[in-house]
Formats: sequence, C-alpha cells, structure tokens
Amino acid sequence: MLIALAVIFLIAYAAIALEHPIKINKSASALVGAGLMWTVYAASFGDAPKVGLQLGESVMTTAQIVFFLMGAMTIVEVVDAHNGFEVITRRIRTAKLSSLLWTVGFVTFFLSAILDNLTTTIVMISLIRKLLARQEDRLFFAGIIVIAANSGGAWSPIGDVTTTMLWIGGQITTLAIIKGVFLPSLASMIVPLGLTAYVLRGREVETRAEAEDHRHQRTTEFERNLMFFLGLGILVAVPAFKAATQLPPFLGILFGLGILWLVGDLVHRHKDDAFKQHLTLTHALSKIDMSSIVFFVGILLAVATLEHTHILTALAQALDRVIGRLDVIVLIIGIVSAIVDNVPLVAASMGMYSLTDYPPDHFLWEFLAYCAGTGGSILIIGSAAGVAAMGLEKIHFFWYVRKISGLALVGYLAGAGLYLVQYQMTH
Repeated sequence: MLIALAVIFLIAYAAIALEHPIKINKSASALVGAGLMWTVYAASFGDAPKVGLQLGESVMTTAQIVFFLMGAMTIVEVVDAHNGFEVITRRIRTAKLSSLLWTVGFVTFFLSAILDNLTTTIVMISLIRKLLARQEDRLFFAGIIVIAANSGGAWSPIGDVTTTMLWIGGQITTLAIIKGVFLPSLASMIVPLGLTAYVLRGREVETRAEAEDHRHQRTTEFERNLMFFLGLGILVAVPAFKAATQLPPFLGILFGLGILWLVGDLVHRHKDDAFKQHLTLTHALSKIDMSSIVFFVGILLAVATLEHTHILTALAQALDRVIGRLDVIVLIIGIVSAIVDNVPLVAASMGMYSLTDYPPDHFLWEFLAYCAGTGGSILIIGSAAGVAAMGLEKIHFFWYVRKISGLALVGYLAGAGLYLVQYQMTH
C-alpha cells in the first residue's frame, strides 16, 4: 500500500509541475491524485470507520485554509471592483527610471504583505503598463515585481498561501514571523532591486501616451477610499482577531467579509441593479480563482494520506540521516520550490515534522516560511506571482532565466544568510 500511495503522489506531483507542457490543469491532477490515494488507503487499511475519521479531520483542517483564502480573495476583488487600488497607484510618479523602480519595489513588498503576492503582482504590473512605454523596461520591472511580491508575502501570515498554511496550522505566530523573517525578506528584495536600479541608473521614464480607461469608473472618490481602507483594514485585523479571541483565522476573515458586504449594500442601496451589479459581493464571488481553491483542496487531502500512513515521517528521518542539517534541508526545499509548486512542498513539510518535536515558531518553520516564499522567484514558473507576470507581460521563460533568475538567486541566498546570522545572534 505504501509504495502504491507514494507512486500515485509522485505521478500527480509530476503532472502538477508539468501543467503547462502537458496542458492538464493542476487542479485536475491534484483531485485525481487525492481521490486515488484515499481510495487505495481505505481499501488496503481495512478499517473504514478509522479512515473516515481521519478523512474528516483532514477535511476540517483543509476547510479552514480554503475558507480563509476564499474570504481574502473576495475582499480583494471587491476593493478592485471599486478601483480602490488607485488610492496607491495614482500617487506613484517620478521622472527617473531607477527611482521609479525603487518606489514600485517597496510598494509591492509592503502591499503583498497585506494582500497577497498574486493580487499585488497583477495590480503593480497593470500600473507599469500605464507608466512605461518601452517593453524592455516593463520586463525588468515585472521581474522585480515578482521578486518583491514573493519577498513581501513571506514575512506576513496573510501574504502568501504557504505562510498562511503555516499560520493556520499553528506552526508560526504573527509577531514571531514578522520579527524573524522581515529583515531577510527585505534583503531578498533589496539586493536584486539595487543591482537592477544600478543598471537602469540615469535613464528617464518614457511614459505611454494613452487615454485613461473610463469603462469601469463607476465609483466616487469616497467609495474608492472607503472600500480600499475598509478592505485592507479587515485583512490586517485578522491576525489581531485570532490573537484576541483564539478563534481560527477563517472566522475572522468571514466576519470581516460580512462587514464589507453590509457596508457595500448600504453604500449602493439607492443605485439601479444594473449599475451596481459589478460592485456587489455576489459578483466578486464569481470572479475569485476557484481553480486555485480546488487545487489547494486536492493537494492538501493528498498530502494528508501520506501523513496518516507515516510516509512523511519516514521521509523526514531519511533526510536527517542523509543530509543531517535542518538548515540545508530547508534551503533545498526553497530552491526546489522554483521548479515545483511550493504549496505541496510546504504541506508535505508540515506532515514530515511534528509540532511536538518542532514547536510553534521553531527555526524550522520560520526558515521554511522564508525559503518556500522567496525561492519561487528564482524561476518565473516557481510562483503564482511569476505565472501571472508571465501572462500579463508575455515574459519568455528563458529571458527570465538570463536576466532575472541570477538576481533572484543572489537575493534568496542573501536573505537566507541574514536569517541564519540573525537567528544565531538572537538565540
């Protein structure tokens, strides 16, 4: 049975990693893998009630992550529908290309920590498409945006899916992850950003002469500001809600979503239905990326079978015997996340190492949050932010490898080195 489960998981994992060449959506691969693995496990184990109980526990854990992601995605969609992100993007203006790069990098870094790296990448690339005329400049900016978005998501419990998984799972706490990973994440962005800004030094911004898009300008200044600050306030308040009530984060995000829904209905209650339709929560729910949600369900349930059958525990013990150093193992996981999706990597790591042996805020969990979050920047296919940038700016894989991958790797190693030094000094 154990061999069959491992083989099924590896095949599903390979299909996920090769999603684009084989043209099979990774969500389908994850769901088929999870279904087959639980079927084999139930048929071979012979104790249906116990397997059902384990499946129920896994579904409960998975549901908390899924509900949280759905709530956060919907809030972001509502803010975007109200053109709320213009509150930030319209204020970004400078004549020097290097100065603009620094501004875009830092805005992306901090915005990603509040929203998420995927949404932030889409917002910021949409901005530079309006600001920059030369495609070569836009490509460099897009590469830095990917690095900055992934770096910004790594130090915040709500900034990256993998960090959110660790936070909801109890492996990290809010203040500890910010304190431990903020400076390394900042270093992983500043190093490549500084090198790119040096290359672009002295050049003027060549702006695009295009008319402003008024197709969706159906909101007032008050409505834009209200929904932007309310939406971001809800997202930022979720960690405080968890700390104050000790309730799961998904309840805080759903509570906040209800408040946003209520405020939106009150603000637009006197408008015609046809006029306000695209501003409603119902419309926002229809726009969230359900394919990604389904992928998380499939991969987390698949990994759960490996955890219940103790395959992951055996793998962790084998890695300890072969490599022997926890910091090297996590560094390798981060680099591998540039090739394959970091969600199953982190999910597997959570199953490999128990909270009993590695309590909350242990070195393992903090360093894993950094490495899995920032390592995906090394290749453009290594993160959701990179894939989004690839589609929006038509970035070629090998162009990114030649121009950006080296910068991202240097930043990744610089941040990792800083984290290890910082950990030795503080412990």
